[in-house]
Amino acid sequence: MPNVARCLPVRGVWPRRRRVRATWRDEFIRLHCAGRNFRVGRSAHSHLMPSAAPAERTCCRLAVSDRHLAAGFLNGAVQLFDVPGGHHLAFYESHPQHDGLGPFSRAVSGLVFLADPDRLVFATHSGDVHVADVAEPVSRSERRACTGNVIDDGTMVDFTGNERWWVGLFAGVPGRAWHVWDVGSEQLVYVGGMLTDPDALLGWRMLTHLGGPVVGRARMPWPATVVGCTSSRIQVINLEEDPPTVANELELNVVHHGASADACEGRMLTVDENGTGRVHGVPALEEVCAFNVLHGGALHHAVGCMNWGYAILGVSGRVRVWDAFTGEFLYSFRERLGISVVAANDSYVAGWDRTSGLHLWDFGAV
Repeated sequence: MPNVARCLPVRGVWPRRRRVRATWRDEFIRLHCAGRNFRVGRSAHSHLMPSAAPAERTCCRLAVSDRHLAAGFLNGAVQLFDVPGGHHLAFYESHPQHDGLGPFSRAVSGLVFLADPDRLVFATHSGDVHVADVAEPVSRSERRACTGNVIDDGTMVDFTGNERWWVGLFAGVPGRAWHVWDVGSEQLVYVGGMLTDPDALLGWRMLTHLGGPVVGRARMPWPATVVGCTSSRIQVINLEEDPPTVANELELNVVHHGASADACEGRMLTVDENGTGRVHGVPALEEVCAFNVLHGGALHHAVGCMNWGYAILGVSGRVRVWDAFTGEFLYSFRERLGISVVAANDSYVAGWDRTSGLHLWDFGAV
């Protein structure tokens, strides 16, 4: 049994609905030990998958749960691994019903793990949504739950969700930024919003070009709340209303890096081009803390994620960690990697390096 006295001195309340360990007491200890390890930078690193040519096999999305890690690629493929072992479990592939408008119309735009039953939901730039059973994963067992329409809706630039709603963020057609599906019926229940209207051209370019600016991110920091962030605005949507309504909005005076945005447990992480990271509360969008990502100069690229207590950013060839409550810089990962995609939960951080491929850091194993 872990040394409880050593593991407990870290703040944290986790809204857990199911446990990994045999008892809730053991689960409580596991989470506090992982929280303490996140605080001091203690983790076990593993290299799961090498990078490979051509560029279409570049990872563009990651998602991690208590049991699985999923990596989505520009060619529409999704690879599933177990955690913490890192064993490859299954391979899935998007199958567009119609010919795409560009070489990257099949690119994965988002990955979501759902529980009861265990499922992986992934979406593509074309607007298609696929579902795969991961309780007993079998390669190529995915099914298309929803079919997109790029001409009418534009490009799905990001995708998020939970057991009640799936939410897509689109760019390319005015007034159709948000798409909301009911998970139970898998039916589209709402289309609307102008969050990405200024980025319509960027949305279309995502179908044909690599390496352009990230239009935006969509996340669900609360069960009935989705928050979207573009380079110029943060918008909070209340999904409980019928139709969904804008609960709050914040205009950004400095250009923000869309790939740096993430949200968890009622807070949202953003980074602007001046290298200032901020954590905002949701839905009020009050500033919780701010910190400097770089010392001087302009920040040209940043990718980010957060869990219940920590902000994790890939900048300038390093992965760095800040306290998401106070803004205190804590440490850099030992591995020097140019992370282009990153995801985290309470126990794991996953990152994709364009040169070396897929990496996993396990903060619950040591």
